[in-house]
Amino acid sequence: MLLLIADIFYWIVILLHVYFAVLEMALWKKLAPKVFGMSREFASQTAKLASNQGLYNLFIVAALLLGYFSDSVEIGASFILYGLGCVLVAGIWGGITVSRRIFFVQGVPALIALGLRLAMAIQ
Repeated sequence: MLLLIADIFYWIVILLHVYFAVLEMALWKKLAPKVFGMSREFASQTAKLASNQGLYNLFIVAALLLGYFSDSVEIGASFILYGLGCVLVAGIWGGITVSRRIFFVQGVPALIALGLRLAMAIQ
């Protein structure tokens, strides 16, 4: 049961970062004004920066997928811990520097997924 719950939170983190990447790389000018409450002009001015952020989110997705589907337990665990750790730190930093909402949307699912993975490793 713990594995199922851990997997659910793990996949929530992956899917969130796929969404972030698509938003930032392809839909920024259209959706950023609604999602982040910014003007269309500012969204247009920041689209290249957002696209770069989106690419980094895809790197996180890649690490998390490599961890999940790795044939090696040690390598898989390393990618899982690295990916979830990065997401957690990014969520904390975003919560401090931009909006507390970022911590709850990005950081909390990563924290839960990381905690569940660590709990499974202890068992």
